[in-house]
Amino acid sequence: MSEKDRILAYYETFDEWGRLEREPIEFTVNWHFIQAHLPKQGHILDSGAGPGKYAMRLAQCGYKVTLSDITPKLVKQAQGKAEECGLLERFNGFHVADARDLSCFGAEQFDASLMLGPMYHLQMESERAAAVKELYRVTKQAGVVFVAFMPRIRHVITSLLAPLHWKPNDSADGIAEFMNTGVFNHSDEGRFTGAYYIDIEDIQPFMENNGFQTIKLIGSSNISSLLQREQRDYWKQRGDEEMHKIIQILIKSAENPYVLGVSPHVVYIGRKVS
Repeated sequence: MSEKDRILAYYETFDEWGRLEREPIEFTVNWHFIQAHLPKQGHILDSGAGPGKYAMRLAQCGYKVTLSDITPKLVKQAQGKAEECGLLERFNGFHVADARDLSCFGAEQFDASLMLGPMYHLQMESERAAAVKELYRVTKQAGVVFVAFMPRIRHVITSLLAPLHWKPNDSADGIAEFMNTGVFNHSDEGRFTGAYYIDIEDIQPFMENNGFQTIKLIGSSNISSLLQREQRDYWKQRGDEEMHKIIQILIKSAENPYVLGVSPHVVYIGRKVS
């Protein structure tokens, strides 16, 4: 089975919308920074959008949105969500498209672009470069982009904590090999599709070498990802006001470069330059 087929098979059954519902801190922190750096209005691309959680929020805020994803089921689901929410008129299309080939879109078509999923599914550097070059091509000059990565050191921590859930990282040799390459292919069928985890210090030069000027790098769920369920439940039970204060603490810590590595996802925010 090709890597593309593995991705399609995984997301045909995985509940990505539900994942963001179950992990609201990631979405809330990301949205804080997305909203802060978007233009006041314009046409936004959500590439690799999955079922469209961010795209729906963009549409609700009055942006014109174009959505694309490699998985036909998720594109159909996103279109259904838009219809259900009465937002279809805010969308300029729902496209089945590979992030490495956005030829269905013209050059400099979008005022800003999101790519919050594809990069950690592309295991070869040439594939990651192709996706970023396409993002550069379709985004207008000086447009802002938001690109998600998964940090390598975080997956090392995860593997050490739960080795039997992350085979072949259930041995010291497996983890050592992963640390060298960042490439992960789960040994168990039906588990997380083949992925690439990046060293955090490589993100900024990678993006800048492909035409972007760095604005900042943020940890999506950052230090809250270290909490166990009972600890998360404790803060939720404290009430909405207390939880709002915790979210503000997490938003502040999201920019701390010394804790980026504990976050399962980090988001690069940059601007297209000539």
